[in-house]
Parts: sequence; C-alpha cells; structure tokens
Amino acid sequence: MARSWAARLPGRPRPVFRRTLRLRLALLYAALFAVSAGALGAAAVIFKPNFLIHSSFRAAPGSTAHTGCQAHSCSVPGDGGLPQFLSGGAGSHNIGGGLLLLAILAVLALGAGWLLAGRVVRPLLTITSSARHISASNLHQRLQVSGPGDEFTELGETLDDLFARLEASFESQRRFVANASHELRTPLAAERTLLQVALADPGASTETLRSACREALALGEQQETLIGALLTLATSERGLEWRERFDLAGIAQKVITDQEAAAGRRGIQIDAVLQPAAATGDPGLAESLVANLVDNAVRHNRPDGRVQVSVTASDGQAVLAVSNTGEPVPPAEVGRLFQPFQRLGADRVRGAGGHGLGLAIVRAIADAHGAVLTAAPTPGGGLAVQVTFPPGDR
Repeated sequence: MARSWAARLPGRPRPVFRRTLRLRLALLYAALFAVSAGALGAAAVIFKPNFLIHSSFRAAPGSTAHTGCQAHSCSVPGDGGLPQFLSGGAGSHNIGGGLLLLAILAVLALGAGWLLAGRVVRPLLTITSSARHISASNLHQRLQVSGPGDEFTELGETLDDLFARLEASFESQRRFVANASHELRTPLAAERTLLQVALADPGASTETLRSACREALALGEQQETLIGALLTLATSERGLEWRERFDLAGIAQKVITDQEAAAGRRGIQIDAVLQPAAATGDPGLAESLVANLVDNAVRHNRPDGRVQVSVTASDGQAVLAVSNTGEPVPPAEVGRLFQPFQRLGADRVRGAGGHGLGLAIVRAIADAHGAVLTAAPTPGGGLAVQVTFPPGDR
C-alpha cells in the first residue's frame, strides 16, 4: 500500500503499467464476454449431442430417416452408434476451432471494452485534469462539467460547490490576516512614536516620562486584549475538545456582576431575568460568549441607556437573549457585524474602543456548541441577539 501511494506523490515518476479505471472496465467487459461465450459453447456441447441422438434414432426401422442416416454413414463402427463429433476426429477439430474463435472474440471484446470504457471515463479525466490545475491562486475557476445529468455531472457540480466554499474561506482568511495585522500594527506604531517623542525631548521631565510610560502601558493593554480576543476566536473556531454540563444562568449572573461597574460609569442600567437553564459544552467559552454580548451591548449604547439580559429554559434548551438601546442598526448590516473586524460605522464606535471581534467570537462559540444564533435590530435602536443552546443532555 505504501508503494502504491508513493507512486502518486507529486514529483515521483508514474509506473509504466497502471491499473487504471479504464483498463479495469475493459478487462471486466472482456471477462464477462468470455464467460458468457464459454457458457454458451459449453451448453451447445452438452445439449446438442442429445438432440442429434434423439433425432437420429427416433425413427422406426426401415423409415426414410433411418435409411438416410445409413446412407450418409452417421455412425462409426465400434462407437456404439454415436455421432462422429463425439467419437473423436472431426469433433476434436470442431472443439479446437471453437476455442480459437472464442479467443479471437475475447480479444475483440477487450478492444471494444477499451473503447467503451474510454468514453465512459472521459468526463472523469476532464474533471481530474481541470481540478489538478486549480490551486489557491485561481480558486475562482470552475469545472463547469456539462452532461446528461449523470453521476459525473453531479460530481462536477459538487466539486464546483466545494471550490466556491474554499474560495470564500480563503478570501475570509486573507481579510482576517490583513485586518489583524492592521489592528496589531496600529498600537505598536503609536507606542513606538510615543517613546521616540519622549526620548527626543531634551527637556523631558520625570512627569512627562511617566506620562509616556503610562500611555505605552495602555497601548500594551490594548494589544494584550486584541491578542486574547484572537486566541479566543481561534479556539472557538477549532471546536470543542470536551463537553460538560453547566448552568447558563449562573454564568450570565457572573458576567453581569463583572460588567455592572463599567455600565454604571456610563449611566447604563442592566436588567436581568435569569432562570436556571442547563446546557452542555465548554463553560469557559460560554462565559466568553455571554461576556462579549453584554460588553457589546454596554459599549455600543447611548448614555443612560438600558441593557436587557434574559436566560430561560424552553423544551430542554437554554436560551440567552441580550438587547440594548443603542443607535439604529440597518437590517442589511446585521450579518456583517458578526464577521471579524467589522463595525457598523465611525459614529457607532467613536470613543467606544473595541476591535470588531466581539460578535465574531459570539458566532464562533455558538457554532462550536451547535447553538442557534439569531440577531435583529430593535425598533427603538440597538441590537437584539438570541442564542439557543442544544439540550443539556446532548
């Protein structure tokens, strides 16, 4: 098995003789023909003598048929009156000729099978050749297999759908890397500029240097927060390594307690209605999901606004709902907000901070738990998000 796989690796020469699908189909066709022809010949040998014997000796003595048989010497002396081809001589010659004819027909069947198999596997060869030339740099190309709607056409359409998903995934990764690089480069550039200005000032005092150090620490905290968010996003998209049962209401209560101070400084009130609701998954990631939703609702809210958090149990499912009273959100922009580094606009994030990763982390964690995520703008402004976890005993 290892040698056969090694022969398929790029850069290795292909073996001279390969058991291709076309060759196997041709051999199968020829083998079926040979078996059928052999069975037909065997049946002729088995059943034809009996037919001749009955037809030769069924007539009454003295009849014309009997006299004719004697006149043409149908029997050989000493053979018991059997036909000639069963007593040797011409019979052996007929069998040899039949075998030769069978061999010739088998060769012709092999050639015909080779041609028919070539026509059958031709769409597959086209798909293979086209797919081999598609790489990460030209994922926009498609196979575009046209045919009568058979299995090969279905295979081509399936591969085209796969290439479309891969193209979208690669494009998303490129945007993610570019945005992450920009977000990481910005605080680094600001920190370097801040330190260069402080060092280049000949009249810098202790207080100005301390102020520069404090700003550098703040920029470092921003980088640490961003890196932590990226790690959380990567961990969520990787999936869950283990699952355990947890109470979603208890996690939500802890998150609300941690967020009350930040909300109070902005005059935002958090209203919570929490009922015990069991779910199964990663409690740490579930806490990150709730924390990002509540932090997003507090951060993107108007002064003296409100945040409503509810946890309920419905049909064995834990349901988390978070809504706020922020700025109006166009319905067409809701889906984009759950992509990494996507913001609604400058007015919404001015002075609010953040990197546009909160809702992307929520979506990734929900997908990892198999939860259903829905979001819609609220009539008075703001966003309402609901996450329905699968039953706790799943």
